[in-house]
Amino acid sequence: MHPALDWQEDDLSSAFTPAPQPPAPRPARLPGELPMAVAAAIWRGDQLGGPVSAVLASGFEALDAQLPGGGWPCHGVIEILASQSGMLEWRLLGPALRQVCSAGRAVVVVGPPKAPHLPGLRFEGIDERHLVWVRADTAAERLWSAEQLIKANACGALVVWLPQARAEQVRRLQVLAASCEGPVFLCRPTAAARESSAAPLRLQARVGLDWELHLDIFKRKGPPLQGTLRLGSVPGGLRAVLTPRLRFPSRLLPSDLSREADHVVVSTPAPDRPHHAVH
Repeated sequence: MHPALDWQEDDLSSAFTPAPQPPAPRPARLPGELPMAVAAAIWRGDQLGGPVSAVLASGFEALDAQLPGGGWPCHGVIEILASQSGMLEWRLLGPALRQVCSAGRAVVVVGPPKAPHLPGLRFEGIDERHLVWVRADTAAERLWSAEQLIKANACGALVVWLPQARAEQVRRLQVLAASCEGPVFLCRPTAAARESSAAPLRLQARVGLDWELHLDIFKRKGPPLQGTLRLGSVPGGLRAVLTPRLRFPSRLLPSDLSREADHVVVSTPAPDRPHHAVH
């Protein structure tokens, strides 16, 4: 007689493994549908573009939300059009330039219509030790200086005033800026909005009544911004002295005058008028 085998249930479960299940079938793509990896890499013209390079926060949350990538794009030209040249640009760019100075990099300005006002810039947090002012009186000098600075990647941010820049000159700056780590801000008069430009980001800025900046973004990677963007921008030196009543001057005016003042058109000053600065 053969002895009975002592089988254990656990032994049976370990001796036999379940057969591998076949992988779940992939859902069939609809006709004309792209693979997920390809679709993710495509930018559609009716969508706000994503970051293709580094960006520098503008310091205005509402503005960052409307800029591709969430800030001023680096490796490219940003065109700022304004009728009050030499004043408004500092209020718009001040928060971003402050970040550049805090990082220990230089902010270079080429050919500003007026000499930089150092006490006012200190209120904006811009350290004059990191500010370089290149005095260039002619358009050729400004363009040459900007090109050399961009080629050398010599600054954290470059602001250049070129009121009479031609389309081919802007295109050349854009090509050179592709290898520049910091943003290149090109300041021009509002009349330039009618001209074509290779700058991938173009906006028009003007001053509002209640210490605001009104921006119209008419070219960006994506659809143009519908409507005007209003940014609170009290100059640094006035923040501590403005009373609550003066914080909103429009409330002190009759409603009719307030609406008219909000849409006032300021004529563009004559370009290339010589300005003499004292060092």
